[in-house]
Amino acid sequence: MNITNADLHCHSVVSDGTLSPEDLASRAKSNGVELWSLTDHDVIGGQDRARNAAVALGMHYVGGVEISVSWMSQTIHIVGLNIDPDHLGLVNGLRQTRDGRIERGHLMARQLANVGVPGAYEGAMQFCGNPELLSRTHFARFLVDKNYCKDIEEVFTRYLTPGKPGFVDHAWATLQEAVTWINAAGGVAVIAHPGRYRLNELQKDELYKSFKEYGGQGIEVITGSHAPYQYHEYEKVALRYGFHASRGSDFHSPDESHTDLGTLPMLPSSLKPIWSLFNFN
Repeated sequence: MNITNADLHCHSVVSDGTLSPEDLASRAKSNGVELWSLTDHDVIGGQDRARNAAVALGMHYVGGVEISVSWMSQTIHIVGLNIDPDHLGLVNGLRQTRDGRIERGHLMARQLANVGVPGAYEGAMQFCGNPELLSRTHFARFLVDKNYCKDIEEVFTRYLTPGKPGFVDHAWATLQEAVTWINAAGGVAVIAHPGRYRLNELQKDELYKSFKEYGGQGIEVITGSHAPYQYHEYEKVALRYGFHASRGSDFHSPDESHTDLGTLPMLPSSLKPIWSLFNFN
C-alpha cells in the first residue's frame, strides 16, 4: 500500500492530550493523514472511538499505545502499533504500569508546596479527571494556568525534570515487558523519539541491541519531538540496526504542540516504513 503521510504518535484527552479522539481524527484527516494511530500513554480507552472516527473519515487506522519504561535510571517510551487493544496481557500490563500514579502525584504536589506552589494535586486533577492517568503534563498545565510559568516547556525546565523540585521518579514497566506485551497483542514495538533521551553512545547501543533482542522492530525517525538536524542522525541509526522507521507528530494540543498532525517531512526513501509490517483489511 502506497502510504506516505502516516501519523503514528499522538495523544488525546484520554491520557494527556487536550482533544477528543474524534477531534484528533478530524484534524489528522484535514491535514492529509492517510494512516493514523492514537497512542495515549499507558492506556487504550480511546481506541474504539479513534478507530470508528478514522474509518468514518476514510483513513486507515492501526491501534496504538505509548508505554512508559524504566531503563538506565531514565524513562523511555515504547510505542506499540497495530495492537489488539482487547488483548488481556496488554490490558493487564498497562494497568500494572499505571499503578502508583496517584501516590506519585501526591508526592509531586507535596514537593511543589515546599517551594511555594500550593494546591498542585487538586489543580492538576482539574486537567486530568482520572487519577490513574495523572501525569507531569497535567501538573504543567496547572502551573501555566496559575502563571507560575509562561508555558509547558518552562514548567518542565524549572520544576518537573530530574533534579528539580517537582520531579518524582517512578518504576514503570521494564523494556522487555513493554515489548513482550506489544508483540503478544499482535503489534509492532517502536522506540519513541530516541533523540530525547540523555544517553551516551554506549548506552544508546545497549538500548537498541536489547530492544531488538526482546523483539522490537522500529524506531521513530521523523517525529515532532526531534529537531530537523536529528532526522538524518536517526535515519543512520535505523539503517545501522536494521529498524523499520516510524513517523509521528507526538501531537498533544493545538496550544502546546510545535508540530501539527500530518505536517512532518516524509520518511527518507532509504528506510523501510514501519507500516510495511502491517496487514490492512
